Amino acid sequence: MEKTLLVFLDFLRQEHNYSHNTIAAYKNDLNQFVHFIQNGQHSDLTDWADVTAVIVNEYVEYMKTQAYASSSVARKVAAVKSLFNFLHARQYISENPTTHIESPRVKKRLPQTLSTADVERLLKAPTEKETPKNLRDTALLTMLYTTGMRVTEVVSLHQKDIDLENNVLYCAGKDDQVRELPFDKLTQTVLTEYLERGRPFLVKNKEETAVFLNHRGQQLTRQGLWLIIKAYAKQANLSASVTPHTLRHSFAAHKLESGADLQEVQQLLGHANISTTQIYTQLSDEEKDKES
Repeated sequence: MEKTLLVFLDFLRQEHNYSHNTIAAYKNDLNQFVHFIQNGQHSDLTDWADVTAVIVNEYVEYMKTQAYASSSVARKVAAVKSLFNFLHARQYISENPTTHIESPRVKKRLPQTLSTADVERLLKAPTEKETPKNLRDTALLTMLYTTGMRVTEVVSLHQKDIDLENNVLYCAGKDDQVRELPFDKLTQTVLTEYLERGRPFLVKNKEETAVFLNHRGQQLTRQGLWLIIKAYAKQANLSASVTPHTLRHSFAAHKLESGADLQEVQQLLGHANISTTQIYTQLSDEEKDKES
């Protein structure tokens, strides 16, 4: 079963050009399904063809009893269905046991955002002292909020991707789709200060081209970015649990509140479907209700 699973993951990588993070998520979810089979009452199963709709339904019900968000359960079930669709299409199995399996309903939760006042407090947190690290963090936090970039997109940014003269950067998003993101004067200023007076003191290898570097002079990691934001959120006395995605959500909600078009925000965020972006209109409507 494991060998066939690797074939499926390679199919996702080669045919769909899924990112490393997406492949890792599929692998984790499907390994969980295999673990359920091999460590339960169906431990004697050794072939995907022996997996029935009853077993898949048992797994779905089991997942519902675990401490997962409904969206996580739906994702895990979708991964299993994708696997069996592939196995059936490639004739590894004669019947697809997931054909009539219904995905769990996802309870839509509104994204957590910060007020503009809280954003200002967060962005000011690293400015108490002008050190290379603080210049980096000021540029990092400001860029996250003023562009709405994802965590991976920010840490993967290289110097060639930034055009300071025209206030625009080129962001490689999901599925390697590059989108052009404009940024404001404030972002231009803090980026320039970091690149001129901060980054030169952090870089150790002249061939390193990543924009944001850690104390070892290497490209900042996703985990490193999360820890930076967590520290400054605490320093700014923000009660909310602030993550890099909180700034992305705040960017989208504040854009719509200020009158930006929904399609414009969709493009800036790099959403494939506008339905993903529409959730921010609910946040905007809530703010208007509070004011009225």
